[in-house]
Amino acid sequence: MLTKRIIPCLDVKDGRVVKGKSFINLQDAGDPVELAKFYYTEGADELVFLDITATPEGRDTMVNIVERISMEVFMPLTVGGGLRTIEDMRRMLMAGADKVSVNTAAVLKPTLIREGAEKFGSQCIVIAIDAKRLNGNPPPTNTQQVDPPRWEVYVQSGQKPTGIDAIDWARQAVEFGAGEVLLTSMDADGHRAGYDIELTCAVAKATAVPVIASGGAGNLVDFYQALANGKADAVLAASILHYGTHSITETKKYLAQQGIPIRI
Repeated sequence: MLTKRIIPCLDVKDGRVVKGKSFINLQDAGDPVELAKFYYTEGADELVFLDITATPEGRDTMVNIVERISMEVFMPLTVGGGLRTIEDMRRMLMAGADKVSVNTAAVLKPTLIREGAEKFGSQCIVIAIDAKRLNGNPPPTNTQQVDPPRWEVYVQSGQKPTGIDAIDWARQAVEFGAGEVLLTSMDADGHRAGYDIELTCAVAKATAVPVIASGGAGNLVDFYQALANGKADAVLAASILHYGTHSITETKKYLAQQGIPIRI
């Protein structure tokens, strides 16, 4: 059985790690290189670096920070933000990234996924999906019927709705060659009230590649539920780790006690 992964996320703006709620109200959380080194010594399984303003600002990802992180830590590194072409992907991989994450550019040009997979291998291509729930209705009662939940894909760092169904897009992106799905619930992001289990489970069932659950971790039970009930292969976290609510070591010990296969 494959072990589940704990992945800290570094959302970077102006060279600093930031964190907000539902992609707004960003607050400083530290230096990206120092945080990367800390999580490496803590036993993180992977690291995700997202330059969250590169796409809205129309610029390239901060290569210098990626290079510095790759020189300091020796664990798989996924880099995203502002990657629009095969050459952008190559630049990040040459800077030390093991995988590249694409979001807006892939929605605008889905064949970019196939081109990247053919050039570098599917294992290097991560499709990042920022999804917002369209119908947040409560569960049905004996006298009430509700439609099944649906989620819409957003691009431009969560600023622009696309009208695209998130489950359909995840399925299509994998068919194009994405080897992993980084799935963020915009509704849950930063609120520390738990992952969107319905969303995560729906994407996991619709695709045959690993799914990383992102957005909403507030306690150790949230990690367990995303992995056990949400069928995620990995959990991404930021606030809960950056601000010391729980450590990676503590998280892994708890998950192991709950029977989740995890690398200690």
